Amino acid sequence: MPLKRRSAQWPWQGLLVVILLGLAVGLWIATKQVNYEWRWERVPQYFAYQDEVAQVAPFAGRVVKIDADGAYSQVHMLPSAGGSPVLITVETDTLKIADGAQVAEDAEIGATRHWRVGPLTEGLWVTIWLSFASGFIGLIIGLIAGLCRISKNPALRGLAVLYIELIRGTPLLVQIFIFYFFIGTVLNLDRTIAGIGALSLFVGAYTAEIIRAGIQSIPKGQTEAARSLGMSVAETMIHIVLPQAFKRVLPPLAGQFISLIKDSSLVSVIAITDLTKSGREIITSSFATFEIWFTVALLYLLVTSVLSQLLFWLERRFARSD
Repeated sequence: MPLKRRSAQWPWQGLLVVILLGLAVGLWIATKQVNYEWRWERVPQYFAYQDEVAQVAPFAGRVVKIDADGAYSQVHMLPSAGGSPVLITVETDTLKIADGAQVAEDAEIGATRHWRVGPLTEGLWVTIWLSFASGFIGLIIGLIAGLCRISKNPALRGLAVLYIELIRGTPLLVQIFIFYFFIGTVLNLDRTIAGIGALSLFVGAYTAEIIRAGIQSIPKGQTEAARSLGMSVAETMIHIVLPQAFKRVLPPLAGQFISLIKDSSLVSVIAITDLTKSGREIITSSFATFEIWFTVALLYLLVTSVLSQLLFWLERRFARSD
């Protein structure tokens, strides 16, 4: 039997390259059409920068000796009122006094530099841990609501349906405002707690429907077989149904958590300094509008891509274990 020849892939790969090059050229032409002066050199300082701290004389006195040792200089000051010399360390290139000089109190001697985390890095960290905390709590809420959704108890089922339809039928921005200004005021909640609570309830409603669908996709014969072996309803759900359902719902759950990272940008409306709010604050002081927004978009893309690849790897691991 003749072997089936594989179809050539290089024409399609070439077409992909042509399309990507066309998009790149189109983007370059579009940027040239905009009357805007690009200042990409300003962006790195918003990730990390060197903060210069001035070192001043603690008292009036005289410089008795300066020991220059590479990047740093040791300034020995003798108080005018008497006493032992005091050592002050500064960066050599910032030294503003000479050996033997008379120095007044609070006069600037030099400065020291320290690396500081920039606002974009701080905002990115807030976005990551805020999304992680909301996603974890939302997964628990969704699991409970999903189980209540398929419960035979009408009270539990009715409450679950009310919660899911109420959350899915209203905008997230409105929910954040209500949670912060109403519930947060009544319970005296911090804005961060209010933001996490609103995001958790939001993602929990969608997670509940995903988990419900996953549970109902498992054949009822497996549940009946487990019950015939003497397993309780709880044991059947924990050991038989949920492990299989989790494998099936992992792709939609991954999409929901990726969406959560992007939706977390809305908490900036209640003054939580996440990545989006950090970007807006930088723009007001630097006027580098396009550079900062492109950078913020790339950071969101980076985080969601890493999460997507992690969940894809987890999905393949579960597939091999079947």
